[in-house]
Amino acid sequence: MSQGSMILKLISLPISLILICLGIMTILGGHITPGGGFQGGAMIASGVILSILVYGLGNSPLEFSHAYIEVFESIGALGFIIFGLIGLFVGGFFLYNVGTDLLNIVPSTIQNVFHYPDVTNAGIIPYLNIFVGLKVFVGLSAIVIAFVGFKKINEESE
Repeated sequence: MSQGSMILKLISLPISLILICLGIMTILGGHITPGGGFQGGAMIASGVILSILVYGLGNSPLEFSHAYIEVFESIGALGFIIFGLIGLFVGGFFLYNVGTDLLNIVPSTIQNVFHYPDVTNAGIIPYLNIFVGLKVFVGLSAIVIAFVGFKKINEESE
C-alpha cells in the first residue's frame, strides 16, 4: 500500500520525531515566545502525518488507534472547558486567568494552585496551550487518518 521509497522510510521517522519534539517545545514555551497550543499541535500533527504518508496507514511506527484519538481529543476539550469554568466561577469571567488575578478577586489559596512556576507568571495560559495543542494535534491527525483510510477503502473496492 505504501509508496515510500527506502530513503524516505529511512529519514521520515527521525524527521517526524524532531517535528514532534519541536511541537512540544512550542507548546510549553508558547506563553513567552511566538507560538503556543495551535502552532505546536500542528507541528506534532505534521510529524504524525509525515509518518503516515511515507509508511502507509497500517505500517506507520506512529500509529494511533481510534480509542487513543478519542481519549486525547476528549482530554483537550474537557481541560479547556474546565479551566474556563474555573475562571468563570472564581473570577466571574470565562477563562479568567486565576493564576495571575489582575483584578484581585481570587483568594490567594486558589491563585497559588494555578500559579505557573515561571518568572513571567503566565497563570493558566501554559495549561491552556497544552490542552489546545492536544486538541489540534489529534484533530489534524484524525482528518489525515480518515482521508488515508477512505483512500484505502476506495482502492480496495476498485
